Amino acid sequence: MGNTKVSIALAGNPNSGKTTIFNSVTGARQHVGNYPGVTVEKREGFRQFQNKELLVVDLPGTYSLTAHSLDELVARNFIVQDKPDVIVDILDAGNLERNLYLAVQLLELERPLVVALNMVDVAEGMGTKINEQVLSKKLDVPVIRTVGNRHTGVDDLLTAAVKVAEEKPRKPFVINYGDEVEGKIVEISTLLAEVQHNLRFPQRWLALKLLENDQDICNTVKQLPGGERILATVAAARQSLQAAFDTDPELAIANLRYQFVGALCQEVIISRHEGVLTTSDKIDRVLTNRLFGLPIFLGLMWLLFNFVFTVGAYPQDWIEQGVTAFGEFVGQSMPEGDLKSLIVDGIIGGVGGVIVFLPNIIILFLGIALLEDTGYMARAAFIMDRVMHAVGLHGKSFIPLLLGFGCSVPAIMGTRTLENPRDRLVTILVTPLMSCSARLPVYTLLIAAFFNEGVAGTVLFSIYVLGIFLAIVMARIFRSVLFTGEPEPFVMELPPYRIPTMQSILMHMWERSILYLKKAGTIILAVSILVWFMVNYPSDVDFSKDYQGLTAQAEAGFSQQVDEEIAKPLNIGAIEDNKDLETLIADLTAVDEEFAEQTEGLAEDSEELAALTAAKEVKLKELEATNPELYPMAARYLELKGEGDEQIEALEKEQAHEKLEKSYAGQLGKFIEPAIKPLGFDWRSGIGLIAAFTAKEVLVSTMGTIYNVGEADEGSVALQQALANDSSFTPLIAYSLMVFVLIYSPCLAALAIIKRESNSWKWPVFATVYTTALAWVMSFLVYQIGSLMGY
Repeated sequence: MGNTKVSIALAGNPNSGKTTIFNSVTGARQHVGNYPGVTVEKREGFRQFQNKELLVVDLPGTYSLTAHSLDELVARNFIVQDKPDVIVDILDAGNLERNLYLAVQLLELERPLVVALNMVDVAEGMGTKINEQVLSKKLDVPVIRTVGNRHTGVDDLLTAAVKVAEEKPRKPFVINYGDEVEGKIVEISTLLAEVQHNLRFPQRWLALKLLENDQDICNTVKQLPGGERILATVAAARQSLQAAFDTDPELAIANLRYQFVGALCQEVIISRHEGVLTTSDKIDRVLTNRLFGLPIFLGLMWLLFNFVFTVGAYPQDWIEQGVTAFGEFVGQSMPEGDLKSLIVDGIIGGVGGVIVFLPNIIILFLGIALLEDTGYMARAAFIMDRVMHAVGLHGKSFIPLLLGFGCSVPAIMGTRTLENPRDRLVTILVTPLMSCSARLPVYTLLIAAFFNEGVAGTVLFSIYVLGIFLAIVMARIFRSVLFTGEPEPFVMELPPYRIPTMQSILMHMWERSILYLKKAGTIILAVSILVWFMVNYPSDVDFSKDYQGLTAQAEAGFSQQVDEEIAKPLNIGAIEDNKDLETLIADLTAVDEEFAEQTEGLAEDSEELAALTAAKEVKLKELEATNPELYPMAARYLELKGEGDEQIEALEKEQAHEKLEKSYAGQLGKFIEPAIKPLGFDWRSGIGLIAAFTAKEVLVSTMGTIYNVGEADEGSVALQQALANDSSFTPLIAYSLMVFVLIYSPCLAALAIIKRESNSWKWPVFATVYTTALAWVMSFLVYQIGSLMGY
């Protein structure tokens, strides 16, 4: 084969280390999308190797190629329809028998195959040694030893894959299923050969799948000319096999295939120490203990959320300063007008106000990636199985719910691992109640504005726990009312604990962070512009007062007082006429500004504040000593200026408030205010909640636009101060708002995924209605009970 491009499909069981091999092969040259027509994630990567351009596709992790789940169907169709040049099947060496079942099915598809015997270090540590030469001879394919997280054997694996891709097709791999099954295979294969069809599946494999009652294959054959006759023959053959084996034909064939695999393992496994207590077993004795497992899990979650809040604050400040500086630079470079306001207040302020929270998102995904890659995430599902079972859900449901902490979209897609349609739909409906990362900027903003650092992590943790609690309660209600029936028993593999690789962790963080930034550049940008328009128009507002005239009066009053109390006694026309006075005023101003900067955020009774106040007094005494005659005049000037500035600022705020109230956004907010007033919210919060229907983090940029109309600084510290200084906002209202944001309607992207996964508009509409109603009830209880308690 002279082609310089080679396509490689990576197949394997879940937890076989397939994605680790994929990351090792491709590095950062990856693309994540979806397979056509379905929501299964498609991961592709590229690599230059031996003068070849490798296209590597990471297929969904599956245990077999029987189309019981969407993942299995997608993997099978890609292998047959897209025809990759070679398939690399990643086997977990520590679970060889189970992993070989998929390898045998791939061989039966008659596609070029290379086997990677992965995690051999872990297997040998457990006392299992495998003779890969014998295994290679028995399967008639190359078998390569690999340790993916150490990059061991990866180049050898690629060398073998390229070689197999360039070789001529090998003879078909055949398992002898015994006379009863083989006779039926021949009978059905003969009928298929008589029918003119363009199916790309091997004839023998098609016959096997028909006998296994594979619904996808049955539906495909039914469409062929003579398809009904073939299916009738298949039905008769299945009845015959049912009588011969006294069990379902698909189970009989699976057992025969496992017998072949079992016999093969007997030949290739050199030593196996049964009953050896591994390191993972020892760790599990503590982490999955009936008494300690749940408290340890909750403790880890509490530590993660505290870590997100405390550590994320430092880079958050740096980004915020950069966004503010950029906004000021652009503002100074543009003339006054609507275009400047749109770019500085709407776009830079709106998008920048959300980008500020990127460090918190990265740290959250770092924590989730560590839990997944170490193997603890599967233990979390096992630990929570009792709780899940009590509400009628499968223990596996907890994994999508945990993924919901990151983003509801992949979490809802993750429900495909649930075989029971009822479990799957209930999990889809309650997953949005888990607090996704898009809500984190809202929590961070409100917690920083209204709660001190000592309780910040606990407040955040309580919101996440409330989401879990409500998801459990609603799942129980749905299972009892809408989706009755017995839950499936819990059967799930607990992979061995592994030390995660830095590359894998960084890849997780990079992928999710890029998705967050893309959202900031698309949805949030569009909503920021829309909100800016609604806040700033109509522009010809009929104000209740002559604010321009009142401002001019205040400025004139200040000038008159300065003239009478300072200029006339010194016999000068203006402050600038006395250079000593002008210098002294500048020095006093610098002392005040330095003091304000140093004391920002300090408690009134702190020792640091007292020390800084004393130091300020010393500086003021020194300045007074330099010119005792002019010092009282300079101090009085600053006092008058402060009073004048305060009066003008109050007028500007009053005018901005009235303009906002009469804008399109204000009118919309006033319209819904009666419905949200019992929750403690006013019309401004209502505007934010409406905008956040698109994406929850939009609430931050919306509130920034509302509270900073006409200002360049849209950074979160300015918004935190604006909220904290708003007399209509209290810690209780802030907590009520966080509860509402936690629960109410899934974002537009999540609603779209619910529609695609459920194949109906009924369920996204239902999810919107029930979550919003539940949010109203919970926020009402929080605010009303809190008010009665005096908060």
